[in-house]
Amino acid sequence: MLISLKDKKALIGGSSGGIGKAIAIELAKSGAKVTLMARNEEKLKNVLEELRAFGDQNHDYILVDFNNFQAFKATIEKYFKQNKIDILVNNTQGPPPGNSLEVRTEDYQNAFNLLFKTVVLTTQLALNHMTKNKWGRIINVASVSVKEPLSYLALSNSIRAAVVTWGKSLATDVAKEGITVNNILTGYFDTERIAQLNQKKAEQMAISVEEVRQAMEQMVPIKRIGDPKEYGYLVAFLASDKASYITGTNIPIDGGLLKSF
Repeated sequence: MLISLKDKKALIGGSSGGIGKAIAIELAKSGAKVTLMARNEEKLKNVLEELRAFGDQNHDYILVDFNNFQAFKATIEKYFKQNKIDILVNNTQGPPPGNSLEVRTEDYQNAFNLLFKTVVLTTQLALNHMTKNKWGRIINVASVSVKEPLSYLALSNSIRAAVVTWGKSLATDVAKEGITVNNILTGYFDTERIAQLNQKKAEQMAISVEEVRQAMEQMVPIKRIGDPKEYGYLVAFLASDKASYITGTNIPIDGGLLKSF
């Protein structure tokens, strides 16, 4: 399917690697001007160089730390005083793993700031232009664990569930303005985050990392872990006019397999 995002500007969180980077590449290929957003400047510069191979859209980046909400707030508010965007991909790094007995009360607050407050603030700022323009796309990168919690991800399970229900509420409120809001419930994709989580699971279960990965692959219907570029394809579609009727959905995607709406 030919997707054109020409003349659209996208802001993509967590885009120095993994799923965020794959999304940035696919949106750039589709003609969008991309602003990357993450905390590692060296990685951001490397991704920016890759994006320049896909056109002359003059892509850029902003340096943020999602773990420091006050600093993030100052940076993102300054950005939106000078910029308007059409497409927002809310994506951050995940909070530390741990089960419900391991994490502390303050850990939940930190996870709330990281996963929820940054998303809501960025979205509210982006909506100013989207509402005036009567067009916008908001895509929340969430997790399949909101449907079936994973015991070793108590923080992520809890706060991402809040993001998903907030996103569905927002979708109803802004649909009449030509703005769509969708949540992607991410399954197993071949990223650094998955590698880190697999290492922890291997240690807990006293098995090899390879055994953990093989077990994970068997849980996916097509028996493989997804390639992040496949995730990028889905986001490009949701960001386009071809998906103008799709809003308020939770879309599970696992191993490159789009399960259902």
